[in-house]
Amino acid sequence: MTDYREEQRNELEALESIYPDSFTVLSDAPVSFTITVTSDPGEDDETVQSTVKFSYVEKYPDEAPLYEIVSQENIEDEDARAIITCLDQQVEENLGMVMIFTLVSAIQEKLNEIVDQIKTRREEEKVKKEKEEEEAEKVVFHGTPVTIEAFLSWKAKFEAELNEIKRKRQKEEEQAGKNKLSGKKLFETDHNLDTSDIKFLEEAGNSVEVDESLFQDMDDLDLDDEDDPDFNPADLESD
Repeated sequence: MTDYREEQRNELEALESIYPDSFTVLSDAPVSFTITVTSDPGEDDETVQSTVKFSYVEKYPDEAPLYEIVSQENIEDEDARAIITCLDQQVEENLGMVMIFTLVSAIQEKLNEIVDQIKTRREEEKVKKEKEEEEAEKVVFHGTPVTIEAFLSWKAKFEAELNEIKRKRQKEEEQAGKNKLSGKKLFETDHNLDTSDIKFLEEAGNSVEVDESLFQDMDDLDLDDEDDPDFNPADLESD
């Protein structure tokens, strides 16, 4: 008859000596503990880490232990699910034997793979971003392809805007025409206009000066009196 408790105690002692800094007992009944696993440093000395909680069942190792990830660093949820899948496979392959060390080793190997993938993921993300920026620049440079529907939509909008501009301009011109007064209207609205010239002359009095030089060359003008059949010099003398 298998002494499950003895096998579990022996494994716990071995685990505590193998992982002195990362092994922590949580309870004795049922037996549960955590082991923190850290990857080897990556290319840029970065690491990933996962803390896994293990619990013995009554007939372990003939029955599978319970396990779950209780904390993680620099690990995405997708990677955490990959770790659990890996443990499921290892448990199935090692039933009947104490297996925690084997499970922790599998976790360690998986974490090392994740570290190696970080660089690849960053490079892929960089390439993806550059491609997106390149596509955005192409759209800006070449513009949006014109379709019949897009052109008709633009044309309708353009004509509507043009008609609105014409309507506003016509309205402004009509308003300007209404505001523009004829000479008669100006005199009707401002009676001071009909006396403005008279007032100017009255205020000027005798001080109005005439430039006589403007009339000095009148004799040189060729005034053909004969062209006027009714012209009579005597009329000038009588005046």
